[in-house]
Formats: sequence, C-alpha cells, structure tokens
Amino acid sequence: MLTENEISRIVVEICFKIHTQYGPGLFEVVYEKIFCYELGKTGLLFNRQHPIPLIHEEIKMEAGFRADIIIENKVVVELKSIEVLAPVHYKQVQTYLKLTGCKLGILVNFNVNLIKEGIHRIVNKL
Repeated sequence: MLTENEISRIVVEICFKIHTQYGPGLFEVVYEKIFCYELGKTGLLFNRQHPIPLIHEEIKMEAGFRADIIIENKVVVELKSIEVLAPVHYKQVQTYLKLTGCKLGILVNFNVNLIKEGIHRIVNKL
C-alpha cells in the first residue's frame, strides 16, 4: 500500500508525461481522460468524477460536489486547463479533503508553459 507522498510522485510523473507530449491548450476533459488512462496502467485504484456527499446534521446531499479523481481513497486530484488558478480553486480542493477525509490534494493546471508551475499540493493534516 502506497503512502500519499508516493502516490503524489506518480501523479506528478503522469502530469509531466502528458504535458511534455501535448503541452497546454487542450480541454480539461481531454487531460482527465488521458490522465486516468495513464493512472490505470499503474494498477492504483481510483474513482473518476467521484461524487462527494455533503452531510449537515440530518440532511444528506448526495452530489454536493464531484472530485475529478480520488486515488486509493487517499489523494484527491483536481485537474484544470484555465488561464490562471484563482483562490477558489485551492479552497475547492481543501473542501474536498475535509469532506472525504483524505489528507493530500493535488491541484493541476495544464494550461501553463512549464507543468511544474501548474502543480500544487494542498494538505489536510498530513
């Protein structure tokens, strides 16, 4: 069983591979499909477009949110292909971490010249 940091390294390697081959400019859904294909080759378990319920007292909202990818029930990966990440994107990942109990989130924006500038780690009690 891999740790969050080991999974993180795999995520970064996949992102570098995709960005090296295709660069910026594709739609988010294209990056997501390629990312999941590559992730599937690693043997790690993951869920794509995973619904995250929000429970408030006795009220359960089934599809409060959807995480792009949750790997091994440990790491949340949120993919973007936008001009500039906004503070709300970081907060979105923090919320996903709180609701899922995961400790590590990786926010990736593929629409950058150098992918290392587009990868951001967000932690929740890690």
